[in-house]
Amino acid sequence: MEFQLLGPVEARDEVRRIALSGTKMHTVLAVLLLARGRVVSDGKLSELLWGWDPPATWNAQIYTYISRLRKLIGPEVDLVRRQPGYQLVADGARVDVVEFERLERLGRRAMEERRFTQAAETLRQALDLWQGPALANVTPHLAEAELPQLEEARMSALEHRIEADLALGRHGRLTSELTWLVGEFPVRERLRAQLMAALYRCGRQAEALRAYHEGREVLAEELGVDPGPDLTAAYQSLLSGELDTLPQPAPSLTSGMPTVTAPPVMIPATPTDFTGRERELDVLCRRLTPTAANGRAVFQPRRLLITGMPGVGKTALAVRVAHAVADQFPDGLLYARLRADDGTAADCDKTLVTLLRALGESSENVPAPNGEPTRTEELVHRYRTRTAGRKLLILLDDAANELQLDPLLPATTDSAVLMTSRNRLSAVPGSWTLALDPMETGESLDLLSVIAGGDRIAAEPEAAHAVVEACGRLPLALRAAAVRLAARPHWPMARLVRRLTDPISRIEELRVGTLDVRRTLSTALLQRPLLEGELIRRIAVRAEGEFTAMAAAVLLGLPENVAEEFLERLVEASLLEVRGIDATGTPCYCFHPLLRLTAASLEDFPTEGELLRAG
Repeated sequence: MEFQLLGPVEARDEVRRIALSGTKMHTVLAVLLLARGRVVSDGKLSELLWGWDPPATWNAQIYTYISRLRKLIGPEVDLVRRQPGYQLVADGARVDVVEFERLERLGRRAMEERRFTQAAETLRQALDLWQGPALANVTPHLAEAELPQLEEARMSALEHRIEADLALGRHGRLTSELTWLVGEFPVRERLRAQLMAALYRCGRQAEALRAYHEGREVLAEELGVDPGPDLTAAYQSLLSGELDTLPQPAPSLTSGMPTVTAPPVMIPATPTDFTGRERELDVLCRRLTPTAANGRAVFQPRRLLITGMPGVGKTALAVRVAHAVADQFPDGLLYARLRADDGTAADCDKTLVTLLRALGESSENVPAPNGEPTRTEELVHRYRTRTAGRKLLILLDDAANELQLDPLLPATTDSAVLMTSRNRLSAVPGSWTLALDPMETGESLDLLSVIAGGDRIAAEPEAAHAVVEACGRLPLALRAAAVRLAARPHWPMARLVRRLTDPISRIEELRVGTLDVRRTLSTALLQRPLLEGELIRRIAVRAEGEFTAMAAAVLLGLPENVAEEFLERLVEASLLEVRGIDATGTPCYCFHPLLRLTAASLEDFPTEGELLRAG
């Protein structure tokens, strides 16, 4: 015997549909099935059949419905009188609501255990049990009492199934479904957050932002509330570029078979709106890809350093390169970030422990970091043993200096190392350096178009060029400006241009969520030695364009050779640019416009009194 409640209420004996006549009969059957073997009182049945206005003969009518129902469904189901009402026990029958709840629990458990493929399939089976709106042919009194929780259970299962599909990278096929669902259920924030994730991962960042702002307006107009945690978290993740991060599935174990460990893949996902850098990308990929020589694969130097000023896009380019050449490194892709958000260098021992565990070392075999030299030496030895003979690509991001890198370099040439740093680390043995400059104007406009929309760029080309120049063609600043435009589709681009015109407020305008130009640049400046801080600020305030070491010496009150040595240190740290040679053969220096504005505005640099005390 089979009973269906997730749709029109029906009863089937194998393949034969049992004819139940009238809304009242379907209601009685549904009430008893939903009770799941519990006794339903006469009063409760009356309330769900007629509401607060039952007929005078309600008791007799209920008895008649029960008698007819008992005859129709036969002896396979136990339908009996139990004071103060009736009880239906269907232990051997299949009830779609019960089966739905069982599959939904299994699907949720699979999600919690990160078995996403199984979760998606199980939840899909649960949702396939629905044949339309639940309880479609019962009284409105029963529908009002039971339908909301049934529909909520269905929507929750649907959201979990979509979450599993997103985790499996199926965002492309989900966008149309989610667009329809958000239209049908505009105030369900989790569905809207999932639509944002699917759109973002399909490279449709502007549409993802639009979905958020439309949701915020709907919530305010219909409910008078602000976005909740799900939608707010999705918005913040979109702004920080983390919305495309896929959760890692749990490892699978086959009974009776040895455990197979997949190669580690630690590198972040490529930004979906990565644009430009074609020349640099090609050069780096070729240097990491073997070329044929006498029928054998030959590699060029395998330690590559990308250097450049803060915010120029070193990490984004390195991650893009790593993904492009991933098939050349079958043993895995390692990643370590070597600075914290405040600019301080990461602990070497902790970094080694993280990499060793990714390479398969069990926790009990890896010595706990404690800062002692002997412990560090043991970690380095294990790391070099683990990487020897393996074709790994190791991405070491935002290195502070050569000493920080040395323990993390493998001992053999089988692995390649891709490094990023603000500093020009010339002492890294066997390394080749690519100095990354701000983007070309065409690349900058392309980046604006990808994020803010090509139609807006085409409609206001002069304003678009003005935004590019105000951002100094710095990718971080361009991205912040573009996201501001995407989040404000009602703004003409000329409005943003006006807000960027004032040099004093420009840095503050280039801040959206975690995209914060001032914070990024000031963190790099404040990492400089104490005695350099005030000197940087004094030059930044007074030297608006290009200047020589002699001019800097006059501004700072220093001998020319001392001033030149100081400026060259800033060049090596990518905080100052060399803009050619003047007629006398003297180098000309220049700050990036945004770096100069940031340095001039900093109040955290030491005062002259502090400098004297430090000296």
